[in-house]
Amino acid sequence: MRVSPDAAVVDGAARDATFEDGSTVDADVADADALDAGDPTPLVEVTAPRELRAVWVASVSNLDFPSRSGLSATAARAELAAIVDRTATAGLNAIVFQVRPESDALYASSLEPWSRVLTGTQGGDPGYDPLAELLTLAHARGVEVHAWMNPYRGLVSASAAAASNHVTRTLSAHAIRYGSGVVMDPGAAAVRAHVVEVVTDLARRYDVDGIHFDDYFYPYPDADGTPFPDDATYAAYRAGGGALSLGDWRRENVNALVREVHEVLAAERPAMRFGISPFGIYRPGMPAGIRGLDAYATIYCDARRWMNEDWVDYVAPQLYWPTTQAAQAFVPLLTWWGEQADANEHVFAGHALYRLGSSSAWTRDELLAQVDAVRDLAPGGRVMGSVHFRYENLDADLSGVRTALAADRYVRPALAPVIPRLASATRPPRPSIASEGGAVVVGAPGPDARFLAVYRQTGGEYVLDRVLGADVDGFTLTSGAWAASSIARGGAESLAVPLSVP
Repeated sequence: MRVSPDAAVVDGAARDATFEDGSTVDADVADADALDAGDPTPLVEVTAPRELRAVWVASVSNLDFPSRSGLSATAARAELAAIVDRTATAGLNAIVFQVRPESDALYASSLEPWSRVLTGTQGGDPGYDPLAELLTLAHARGVEVHAWMNPYRGLVSASAAAASNHVTRTLSAHAIRYGSGVVMDPGAAAVRAHVVEVVTDLARRYDVDGIHFDDYFYPYPDADGTPFPDDATYAAYRAGGGALSLGDWRRENVNALVREVHEVLAAERPAMRFGISPFGIYRPGMPAGIRGLDAYATIYCDARRWMNEDWVDYVAPQLYWPTTQAAQAFVPLLTWWGEQADANEHVFAGHALYRLGSSSAWTRDELLAQVDAVRDLAPGGRVMGSVHFRYENLDADLSGVRTALAADRYVRPALAPVIPRLASATRPPRPSIASEGGAVVVGAPGPDARFLAVYRQTGGEYVLDRVLGADVDGFTLTSGAWAASSIARGGAESLAVPLSVP
């Protein structure tokens, strides 16, 4: 028996997955080769470009979605539809959607309250489910959705009213006021357990393509450089026999969370990516000549350890500097990050769309040069795409960047890379598809299928033409030779069914 990539395995037994949107993943799907071997349809081998092209969609402080609190369900759905449309038409293939901006939720959760960005009041029911709506819209357009979660931020503003079931109240002993906000103590086992429970709950109930953490671990220093006040937690650790230094202890607290989330997702949803977007400098001098904040010693982020231990499927370092800035040079930093990855993870560059036009260094051509640098490192390496910060700046077409991406760098579609640990996974079954003239009818997708990839034969080769949702009923084709394949959760691709249109 082959266990489908998205089926959980508990005590050695496969378990079917059923998501809140009604979709399922069957743990007993027959081997795809066996299915295809019994089918008389001649199948063809196809190969698509593999590159993650993602955009961050921020909800904190109503930055990208929703545009303001108090939107009606109809208006909010229209905004989500516009986000998906603008993302897809720009040639991107993934949305990293902030669903937990301050220990609250932009999805239906019994563990945490609705986010205040939705209605203006934390815990207020908006009358719709943003994540569920986005999943339906994005998957229909061939766009992945990754759930972006901030693990430790309690409240952006300490003066904000928290709902009765908010973690700053249920775990108030571990809520630490720092700067203008509230941080949940990373050294508290109860805080870590709560975050893992929240991730597990979301992954079980929503058919997202990935879980994504941002760069907020221990807080960045405030304007006065005030030490983070976790003395009591550290003293309790030492009193219990702990021997690690303060810095090593803090890093180990973060490491433990990353490790436990990895273990949960590997067991529950192995075809969901788990990735983190750390600050772009691991340590000053790595590589030589690089200067700036020491993320290892300041926010206790040990991204290289996570990569070495294979606790993440990717890192997306926030490389928010131009190629011309020597002290934080984009290309040497990206090269260094790529060198840290092995065959078990990818590196996706984080680009600063929001800085376009802010100085003479931040032009459209600068951003395009960064995308080119990503591609220059891709052959034979682990650098396999980009994540752009953020949607509002893409939508506004700052410096003409969206137009340039759509017309040039992203003019041809691409599939997200196969999750490295699933690279040898069995192909999904080929799609159930038939054509009569230019009208193509698609049967019910297999339980593993996420997308339908459509290829056109050009110059004797099949070239990826479009990516559709796996449950599309049908579509039309112009005259020519075509083929269509299934793309599974996690990225594995089936053999393709050829289609001829006179």
